[in-house]
Amino acid sequence: MDDSRKLFVGPRLKRLRRDLNLSQAGMAEELGLSPSYLNLMERNQRPITAQVLIRLADTYSLDPREFATDDTERAASELEEIFTDPLFRSTPVPRLELRETVEAAPGLIDAVNRLYRAYVALRGAREARPPDVSDRDRAEDAPQDNPVDRVRHLIQEAKNYFPELDEAAEAMASDLQVTGHEPFFAIAERLRAKHGIRVRVMPVDVMSDSLRRYDHHRRQLLISEMVDPSGRTFQAAYQLAFAEMRQAIDALSARLEPTDGPARRLLRVSLGNYFAGALMMPYGRFHTAAETLGYDVEVLCARFGASFEQVAHRLTTLARPGARGIPFFLVRVDSAGNVSKRFSSGRFPFSQYGGTCPLWNVHATFKSPGQIVTQIVELPDMSRWFSVARAVRRASTAWGTPDPQFAVGLGCELKYAHRLVYARGLDLSAPDPTPIGINCRLCERAACPQRAAPPLMHALIVDEMRRGVSPFEFDPA
Repeated sequence: MDDSRKLFVGPRLKRLRRDLNLSQAGMAEELGLSPSYLNLMERNQRPITAQVLIRLADTYSLDPREFATDDTERAASELEEIFTDPLFRSTPVPRLELRETVEAAPGLIDAVNRLYRAYVALRGAREARPPDVSDRDRAEDAPQDNPVDRVRHLIQEAKNYFPELDEAAEAMASDLQVTGHEPFFAIAERLRAKHGIRVRVMPVDVMSDSLRRYDHHRRQLLISEMVDPSGRTFQAAYQLAFAEMRQAIDALSARLEPTDGPARRLLRVSLGNYFAGALMMPYGRFHTAAETLGYDVEVLCARFGASFEQVAHRLTTLARPGARGIPFFLVRVDSAGNVSKRFSSGRFPFSQYGGTCPLWNVHATFKSPGQIVTQIVELPDMSRWFSVARAVRRASTAWGTPDPQFAVGLGCELKYAHRLVYARGLDLSAPDPTPIGINCRLCERAACPQRAAPPLMHALIVDEMRRGVSPFEFDPA
């Protein structure tokens, strides 16, 4: 067999064994292998065979596809991004060493990530502090992990899939369907009948600074009239999540984030949102419809009464064993390029810090609101991706108030594109991809006219007698 086709899963196999609190001899006995052969697989000196993968799945109730998924590239990209920080400029670490570290010590990589996030948070706090007001004799408080970054990391680690919430939402959706009402009214009636919570759509002058507000004392859920129908359904479903699923959400949040604080509270909000989306788009029906329709987002919007962003987000959660969807990633950016949402059920190497590449046409959607644009892109590691993007609005706004707009990019590896309605008529065997980077500071592409900053890992070249295509030229060595 060609080495490129062999599957080496040593670090993951070792991590599984340790999670199960088994010795090599114990696991080898349960799998019917010799301890020496298991040792060779854990050290990546032998690939895992299909037979051993099946035994692992049967013995430990694993999905073999999930176990065989290689997260090494994503973890290596995250670590490489950390080591582009100027902090490490005097001690650069070769890419090969980073990859070897990821494969050999995945637990260490998570610790390095957390330490660096804490460092970035502390550095940001110092930069934001007004001048001449710090007490130089006072010890600094312990740096805190940014709650948003922490929750994004936890959701990414879970591949944005929470089966216990999906199953509960699917069962509840079946109950609501029996009533014969439209989803919003069915959810509102369940809140009233089972929990004594009244749902009211309120005028904008009453809800001037809120889209949703729960009045605990009067037991009323107030939703602004500026929220569109799909948003109203989602907000009511979110309230129902905490009325009926609070115990499960609290337990799941505590398990993923043991420390009580802003990160755990934000995680609870994210899990409530997850349940709301799963209630509007029950897993089985939604997955079947997505596959049948070629993942046509706008038809899925119409069928499930959801918005473009809600459907796109739901598509990143289809990871149920035996009923998996395409492993999509999603990113939401504003017109300045700030990333406000990112999810992935695959291995797309998101930048943990900074914006996105301006050559990615997700930004072009602001020029044509409501129009879907597609693009095939190629990252510096030569991986190719199919992208679908559209500008969206979160809610209507009154005259004279800011009208925030966002662009949502939904994408997958090019090898899955033939299953998408958006790729029909394209010759995917001979694509002409647009070369993009993760972001400017991590991109090593030379002569890019859109470059906004030089790459951190290369020396800047300044030539007073020449102006190149790019405003920043650098030594590629």
